[in-house]
Amino acid sequence: MAHTKSGFRNFSMKNVLVLLFMLFGTLHANEYKAVFDCSSGDANYIKTRMWLIGKTMSMIEERGDKANFVITLHGSCVPMISKNYDFIVKERDIANTQQAQEYLRELAQKRGVKVIACAMSLASNAIDKEDVLKFVHITPNSFIDTIGYQNSGYALMTFK
Repeated sequence: MAHTKSGFRNFSMKNVLVLLFMLFGTLHANEYKAVFDCSSGDANYIKTRMWLIGKTMSMIEERGDKANFVITLHGSCVPMISKNYDFIVKERDIANTQQAQEYLRELAQKRGVKVIACAMSLASNAIDKEDVLKFVHITPNSFIDTIGYQNSGYALMTFK
């Protein structure tokens, strides 16, 4: 009988330790939710912010946490999502716009970041919806989306 109690005690202790480990792991993992709102027309600034979003995601994931990010684009920020941005951005901004677009493509296609563009801003920048990169979601009004994400607990990060 002592053997059974000892075996039961060891079995229970193992289960308790496994459950505590699983519970600690679940409690420890945080989800960082943010909506990055870009209206800037400064191609170099946009490029650095797109890089920074990726770096921030990596740092969060290295800690064992999850990053759930969305990028909303409107105003002067939308030319970088055009397939033919070289026709609408200044010549001096082409290299920075190209790099920003590459960072954005990687964030969307490899990192799972949702990218949303405002249809009103596309129209005001004379960008046809057919000219927008395929991974970009077009919405009638990105302010509505941004507000919705904030109401769902996403932190607002602005690029102006």
